Amino acid sequence: MIKTEELTKQYGKLFAVKNLSLELHQGDLFGFIGPNGSGKTTTMKMLATLLQPSYGEAYVCDLSVYTHPKEIRRMIGFMPDFFGVYDDMKVIEYLEFFAAAYRIAGDKRQKVCNEMLDLVDLGYKREALVTSLSRGMTQRLGLARVLLHDPQVLLLDEPASGLDPRARIEMRELLKRLGGRGKTIMVSSHILPELADICNKVGIIERGELLVNADVSDVMRRVRDQPMLLIQVKDDVDKAAKILESEPCVEKVEISPGKTLEVTILHGKGIDDYCELPTHLIESGIRIVSFREDEINLETAFMKLTKGITA
Repeated sequence: MIKTEELTKQYGKLFAVKNLSLELHQGDLFGFIGPNGSGKTTTMKMLATLLQPSYGEAYVCDLSVYTHPKEIRRMIGFMPDFFGVYDDMKVIEYLEFFAAAYRIAGDKRQKVCNEMLDLVDLGYKREALVTSLSRGMTQRLGLARVLLHDPQVLLLDEPASGLDPRARIEMRELLKRLGGRGKTIMVSSHILPELADICNKVGIIERGELLVNADVSDVMRRVRDQPMLLIQVKDDVDKAAKILESEPCVEKVEISPGKTLEVTILHGKGIDDYCELPTHLIESGIRIVSFREDEINLETAFMKLTKGITA
């Protein structure tokens, strides 16, 4: 659905985006991560045919951004970080205005507008003035607008920017529903834990260059080669630590508050090498409260893989 090959945007000697290559398929929900000024918005604008690349190639739905910009615009929905709304319009009038621009006519126009309002949970605000909406409601209205023509690809630039926690949760659930409809979604955000929750792929960009383009789980593994286990025991924490230290797959054991053992597994060992640890502890009379592998979150991965440099 989206494919770029060495996509580049250059302003004089400055590279806003440099040699960016990625590929997204139908149903992918791609989290686009990077510091401010790293090239996320520039990339999205080139895919939306709002900016001409300096060189390289980009395809949306198998169409080139150079030769088929009008056709691409019919197939995408682009939602910028900040967009204007017409304050003197009612919510339903606002959507009907843009539906007319998409050449949705007659009874179908009203039906589509009402369906989109229901999808973003704004049906009860259909007669309210746009100026009366909260920031979160305005963001959802903007999303409803780009969905009117049923695009196959969504480009969402910071859709959760400036939202309170409840509004962010609502936006996250809405993106999950859209992903379930088979739409290909590229979403940039600084709220990294929420991206990890909804995205199946992530890309990390810095100074215009794509550093990482992989499944979320692959990104986590790249940051931590050695698994770490968190084992909480009921009692006898010192005895449990000595038992674990004697295991051939264990490199280091540390005791943290709450009778929790932080166990580092030797480099290169897989899950089959430490799956017997709970059995050995139980056979030694240790009562286990919990046993799990510590997971690296997306924020930690981002901090380790980037340096905070902008273009």
